[in-house]
Amino acid sequence: MPGRLGYNPRDMDNNEADATPRRRFRKRWIFWGFVAIWVAVGLWQTTKPMPAGTQQKTPPVAVDVANVKFLADLTYNDPRGQLLYEQRVFDQILRIIDEAQTFIVADFFLFNDLMGAADAPYRTLSRELGDRLIARKAAQPGLSVLLVTDPINDVYGGAESQLLERLRNAGINVVTTDLEKLRDSNPGYSSLWRMFGQWWGNSPGGDAMPNPFDTEPARVSFRSWLALLNFKANHRKLIVADRADSQVVALVTSANPHDASSAHSNVAVEFVGGPALDVVESELGIARFSGWDGHILASAPAAEPVAPERAVQLSFITEGSIRDHLVNAIDHARNGDAVRIATFYLSDRKVVESLLQAAKRNVSVQLILDPNRDAFGRQKDGVPNRPVANELVTKSDGQIQVRWYRTHGEQFHTKVAMVTQGDRLIASVGSANLTRRNIGNYNLEANVALEMGKDSPLALEMVAYFDRLWTNQGPPGTEFTSAFGVYEDKDSRRYWRYRFMEATGLSTF
Repeated sequence: MPGRLGYNPRDMDNNEADATPRRRFRKRWIFWGFVAIWVAVGLWQTTKPMPAGTQQKTPPVAVDVANVKFLADLTYNDPRGQLLYEQRVFDQILRIIDEAQTFIVADFFLFNDLMGAADAPYRTLSRELGDRLIARKAAQPGLSVLLVTDPINDVYGGAESQLLERLRNAGINVVTTDLEKLRDSNPGYSSLWRMFGQWWGNSPGGDAMPNPFDTEPARVSFRSWLALLNFKANHRKLIVADRADSQVVALVTSANPHDASSAHSNVAVEFVGGPALDVVESELGIARFSGWDGHILASAPAAEPVAPERAVQLSFITEGSIRDHLVNAIDHARNGDAVRIATFYLSDRKVVESLLQAAKRNVSVQLILDPNRDAFGRQKDGVPNRPVANELVTKSDGQIQVRWYRTHGEQFHTKVAMVTQGDRLIASVGSANLTRRNIGNYNLEANVALEMGKDSPLALEMVAYFDRLWTNQGPPGTEFTSAFGVYEDKDSRRYWRYRFMEATGLSTF
């Protein structure tokens, strides 16, 4: 029976029944619209053009071997079990600062005194470097100093860095890299962060979360952790300056001015002339896309001819060019040639496949790897190096040889690769770990590519460094490296976890 004024309850039921599918339809469109935007943001942010100053590969320049130095830091046990430290890298960096005349350009990833869960540092490198920069600026008031660094040092804006403020107050240009200009290595998370998280900004004073890089009572905002989970960085480590003789000297290294890293083993290449000015230009590009509008006037005298037997061909290579250079060198190695790599992380699939193919051609392949056990007072489970090493040794039927550097709480933070091709040695030294994030055009990285005769004094020195570690050269009982079996890892779950982490970017390596 119809209701009052012609109202029929069945009409209401029918309207509700009609509305339910429409609501479901709208919800589906909202959901799939969100997914489409999420995927589109991820695709763009992983493939967008690289910013100025990045993906560099400068033409090789002949430099006299006398103007190129290979430097190494080592931490190891002597025959009595006592820790010994051989350190040259930062002593040379401090010398470069002391001799600077008109400019210094530096770029360091970790520049702080945060210790994580580690004990007292071997050296207070952050203070040493900061004090030396301030002292040189005071002694040379006209000196232009540009320091480019990573936002990790102020916990992505969530904690004030007193050291960086001291440098700014001393008239030093400190530029924090704008990581938003870089591609995203972790697109599943970073796309969401770009859509919702980045607009919150950040500021010191938050106390919602513990500091991820220190165990001190000071806390940071939740926004710092949200930024951290993008897992991206300006990972470069270098310094360039001029000298009283008008020459420009550059040093590219794997070492950080970071107190908790001060006992790490590291390497560096210092060179005079060559692509030093190209390094400056690259750094100015990074500083400018990060908001700095200053200028550094850098020049050097014209290079003098170099006798072929004394020439080292130098090139400045960054980001993805580092992988291209290494894979090309390995792929051109033939029976009787040799590949020697010493590195903190090895996980990039293109490098792994290139090494396996080289082994099939009877190329000698020797790898010295960090066991990925120690991380600033905390223990790790060996990912990625242990599962990668097991894959390489197993698939090559032992043709690829692996030894582990014996760490003692510190890390084997070295990044050097050498490929002998006939009578030539091709090498790469610098900041880049051999991971997708480091050499896949995601992080900012800086290496020096070198090519020389294999009997060049520099080539012999670099190979001797590697052989010293490989064979534990020294008094009986000296231990640099241990056999592959010490950390052999056949755990298939850990292997596939590494593969997932490497492919998706959901990792810190």
